[in-house]
Amino acid sequence: MRMRTLLTSLATVTAVTGALALAAPAASGSTHVNGVGASPLVDPTVAPGGNFDLGVWQLQEPVGSPGSPTTISSARLQGANGFQDAYFYTDTRDGAMTFWAPEKGVTTPNSNYARSELREMNRSGSAANWSLSGTHTMKATLRVVSVTSNVCVGQIHLGTGGSSTKPLLELYYRSSGDIVLGTENSPDGGQTLHTVGNVAVGKTWNYTIGVSGGNTINLTVNGSTTHYAIPSSFNAYKQYFKAGSYNQSSSSSTTKGARVAFYGLTVSHS
Repeated sequence: MRMRTLLTSLATVTAVTGALALAAPAASGSTHVNGVGASPLVDPTVAPGGNFDLGVWQLQEPVGSPGSPTTISSARLQGANGFQDAYFYTDTRDGAMTFWAPEKGVTTPNSNYARSELREMNRSGSAANWSLSGTHTMKATLRVVSVTSNVCVGQIHLGTGGSSTKPLLELYYRSSGDIVLGTENSPDGGQTLHTVGNVAVGKTWNYTIGVSGGNTINLTVNGSTTHYAIPSSFNAYKQYFKAGSYNQSSSSSTTKGARVAFYGLTVSHS
C-alpha cells in the first residue's frame, strides 16, 4: 500500500511539473500560449493583446475604403483591453487569437483577396524592414477553423529595395488539409509550390518560417524541416513577417471565408 501511495504521489508531482513547464512564460517577446488549453496563463475573457505580445505587430482588416483597408496600430492592439472586433478577437472557449477574412471584403490595391492579418513592426512603432543577412524566424501554433478553399497563414514579404510588391514566400493551408509553401521565383513574380504536410481542418499544428545566411529559407512544419534557396534577385530587398488569415478566394459572400486561430506567435532576429 505504501509503495502504491508513493507511486501515485510521484505521478502527481510529474504531472504538475509538466503542467508548470507548459505554463511558464517563454522568453521576452513571445506569447504565453503553447496549444489549445495548454497554458493557464491564457485568459479567454481578454482581448488578444492580453495574451499575446502585440507590440511588434499592426493589424490590417478587410474593411475600410476600396483599396485602402483599415489598419490598427500596435498601440491599440496591446493589453487586456486592446482592440478586438468581428475580424480579430479572442475565442472565449480557448483563448485563441482568431482572424476572420470573408470572401467579400476590402482589399489592398495589389490583391483581389481580403485579409485579417498582422504585419510585423518595430517596438518603436516603425515598420519592420530587415535585411536577408542574419537569422530571422517566426514561429506559430495554430489551427484553421474553417476555409472555403485556400488561406495564407504566414508570409515573408518584400519591404524596401525596389518596386516589387510580392512576397518572398507564402505558407498556404488548403481545404484538403494540405500545407503548401509558395516560394517566389523573382521579385517580378511567379511562384513555385511545395507541399510540406497535411493536417485536417480544425486540428492544431505548428510552423517555423525563417531565413538565414542571406540565401536560405528554412521551414519547419510539425517537426519536419525543409530548406529552399533564395534567388539572388531578392538580395536588394528588405523583408518583414506577416501572419493571420489572408483568404485566397473571393466572391460576393460575407459569410464564407477563412477563420484561423493562433495559440502561439513569436518573431526573433539575430
